[in-house]
Amino acid sequence: MPLATQSLPDDPDALRVFARDLQAELARKDIELAANAAEIHAKTLHIEKLKMQLAVLRRARFGQSSEKLDGHIEQLELLIGELEEEEAATAAKREATPPSGSHDLANPAARERRQPVRRPLPPHLPRELVTHEPPRVCPGCGGTRFSRIGDDEREVLEYTPASFRVIRHVRPKLSCRGCETIVQRSMPSLPIERGMPGPGLITQVLVAKYCDHLPLHRQSGIYRRSGVELDRATLADWVGRAVFLLAPLAEAIGHHVRAGPVLHADDTTVPVLAPGLGKTRTGRLWVVVRDERGFGSTVPPGAFYLYSPDRKAVHAERLLSVCRGWLHADGYNGFRRLYEPRTADAEPGLIEVACWAHARRKFQEVCEHAPSPIAREALERIAALFAVETHVRGEAPDRRVAARAKHSSHRLADLRGFLETSLTRISGKSGLAEAIRYALTRWKALSVYLDDGRLEMTNNAAERGMKAPILGRKNYMFMGSNAGGERAACLYTLIETAKLNQVDPQAWLTDVIGRIADHPISRINEFLPWNWRSEIA
Repeated sequence: MPLATQSLPDDPDALRVFARDLQAELARKDIELAANAAEIHAKTLHIEKLKMQLAVLRRARFGQSSEKLDGHIEQLELLIGELEEEEAATAAKREATPPSGSHDLANPAARERRQPVRRPLPPHLPRELVTHEPPRVCPGCGGTRFSRIGDDEREVLEYTPASFRVIRHVRPKLSCRGCETIVQRSMPSLPIERGMPGPGLITQVLVAKYCDHLPLHRQSGIYRRSGVELDRATLADWVGRAVFLLAPLAEAIGHHVRAGPVLHADDTTVPVLAPGLGKTRTGRLWVVVRDERGFGSTVPPGAFYLYSPDRKAVHAERLLSVCRGWLHADGYNGFRRLYEPRTADAEPGLIEVACWAHARRKFQEVCEHAPSPIAREALERIAALFAVETHVRGEAPDRRVAARAKHSSHRLADLRGFLETSLTRISGKSGLAEAIRYALTRWKALSVYLDDGRLEMTNNAAERGMKAPILGRKNYMFMGSNAGGERAACLYTLIETAKLNQVDPQAWLTDVIGRIADHPISRINEFLPWNWRSEIA
């Protein structure tokens, strides 16, 4: 009889036995569910691979005339790469936190993961010999006389820009002549345990995909031209496992960014594949930027990204609800609750700072459509405000406030009067009227930058933070899944923050990936780009 339908015993000892049996049954159920999920995922991956093979066969049969079919094959390649990255990330997490008491022996499905066939490393690549000599003092008897009895060797494929090399790690085995104790230095930790890639090669794959916007299957073709066969599945496995290692560092950047008193936020669309529908849906990539260099601060800048499957306000709140101070952003209604007081007598969590670049763009669009003297004059007046900002960029906050009070305050008041008067003279349904109303309805938020020298006139910091995802979007065509969007957010956080701090992402991540597996999580801040740079300077 199943335990769930049995009556509870009255005896305390029997009740304890019953509870233990119930826990054991729940553990077995959890293992079965995990195995079923892994099996379903593997079948989904297999189906998508079969679809790609079918598309290739159709092209071979009917010729090369269909560009649409080529695009479909490209999309399937991207999807499979996303699925394999997700599988690798899940496996890394499972290996790091094995279920209690299971030891993976009762769950063969959890242990057996489809692995690409590892090819021998090409013999034509240059070899570099690294010998890890053990200490010359016997830990058994304190003797110092040893005889060499052999070596353990492992070859690791490493990458330096524009070239591959193989590093052969040799660990001599020494036998103490006094007591026959064998001494050997342990193998240094690798980013992927029992894996082939070195930190530089993993970093190259990450930077090529998320900084240079090269999907994995294109990278595979590039490496093949160097005589090194690295399947897309292999590269996807490395990406998934690298993100698992680097996620705490991205979160540390997020804490630093969101602690700033002056923030910039924006979002952009990212196509996400909808499995089974043969089309994409629209996800969102959000960014919040802390960049205080405009008012002379030495606080390191940073950019933190967040992926969401839609544009609901709850995602904006998840990103920014912990923040306090000022927020430069567009007029998205999802930010509205962030500007409201948390309680009846409390101050608002964030104060809205609207973007003059957005307001200016409305008038520019009117001029591009048809000549408009009113729109042209509005652009000239706004240009005079921007000219003031050019002269105070990088100055201390008090000097910026003084310059704005002297040169911008009266110009802003005149501009408002001009727009209000012009609105009464034109059709309320025209594009020009829409541009004027856009500015007037946000006037308080557009003017608040006059009151504090730490504020900017635009939200360009966040818009610059979106350039890399937008460029990547053109190359990827879509994200393969929500998990793929989350991986992209993690790696954009790392790479774009490094670039903001004038740190080479390649050099930084190579060093971090090589050491992070053995680094205490409580000291993760030591790997932040600005701290890392100061240590090697």
